[in-house]
Amino acid sequence: MTMYAYKARNTEGKIVKGKIESPNEREAVLELEQLSLIVFQLNTLNTALYKDIYIGKPVKSKDFVLFLRQFSTLIESGILLLDALEILSNQLDNKYLKDALETIALQVREGIALSDAMSKYPAIFPELLINMIKSGEASGRLDDVLKNMANYYEKQHRLKQKVSTALTYPAVVGTMAILITVFLLVFIVPIFADMFTSFGEELPAYTQMVLNLSQVVQQFWWMILIAVFLLYYLFKELRKREQTSFLIDGVLLRIPVVGMFIQKSILARMTQTLSSLLNSSVPILQAVDITTNVMNNRVVKKVLQESKQSLERGESLAAPMKNHWMFPDLITQMINVGESSGALDEMLHKVAEVYDQELEEASDKLQSLIEPILIVFLAAIVGAIVLSIIIPMFSLFETF
Repeated sequence: MTMYAYKARNTEGKIVKGKIESPNEREAVLELEQLSLIVFQLNTLNTALYKDIYIGKPVKSKDFVLFLRQFSTLIESGILLLDALEILSNQLDNKYLKDALETIALQVREGIALSDAMSKYPAIFPELLINMIKSGEASGRLDDVLKNMANYYEKQHRLKQKVSTALTYPAVVGTMAILITVFLLVFIVPIFADMFTSFGEELPAYTQMVLNLSQVVQQFWWMILIAVFLLYYLFKELRKREQTSFLIDGVLLRIPVVGMFIQKSILARMTQTLSSLLNSSVPILQAVDITTNVMNNRVVKKVLQESKQSLERGESLAAPMKNHWMFPDLITQMINVGESSGALDEMLHKVAEVYDQELEEASDKLQSLIEPILIVFLAAIVGAIVLSIIIPMFSLFETF
């Protein structure tokens, strides 16, 4: 595939510029003609230089939520879909989202469905959003679907922010502890090691152990880095395997205090997703299937798969959840009430609000609990190294 830069004129006579990837020039011109573009300039580009490269997600969660909210507002205001796409593509700052919307607008102009055009950008538009838009196109309720999805992703963004806020502090303090330890072992301890050697006195076993550790870090730091990268790679590979990933996710949920916080965040996301899907008139089996794909935790995925099988047998959605340690009685009882009353989406919405509130409280408690523990941990590490230096100095002072 070769990358081409083109200049063309659309049906309105406006000049359009852009890039297209195609096997050859002829195919590139044909593809552009299918979009009702008359090409008058086509230049070959270096594919490696002009290929879009990004680390992580090309569109940040905050930008994506803002885009959906604006898109929903424009459609709800009665603005035509094509006009809304063009307005957004001109206003957005994110390059990847802007370029994607420009191409999507061209495809929609040619009669391609919005969901089909968006599906060509899986790194930007989640599968859940594409399925929901497809459902909205089929039912003629695209405005309602976009509004529900804007609300959903806004809640998901707030949920991620709460989790990120709770975990950022321990991550920063832990990183600082490692950096301070390495600094002391590499730069400070060797200075005193040379001084102790010059006195020729026998050092305490504890001090000698710290000096040996300092020498290991100085001489084999590259091996330590390689070992860290190998462990990280091994962990990523294990996460790809169903059995080991299921085991890791189960262990994370059982960690004291932290496990409870993770559990609440997962349940909040699960109930929010199910509620939004059912509120958008998505069939319950499809809603459970989509929610299963959205969830990252294998333990919850397995239970949701069992819940889908339960529904297919004509049983309750909550049946597999009742005897599972992951799901509290609140969820199973509210689901039973929702199924009995025919208002399952409302019950799930209420449960989502409860866990959203509990998650906020758990976030505050987790930070207040972890903060003193990390401070003590950091002080203990630094104190242990300083103590290893002070102990032999007292012995040396006594000899003089």
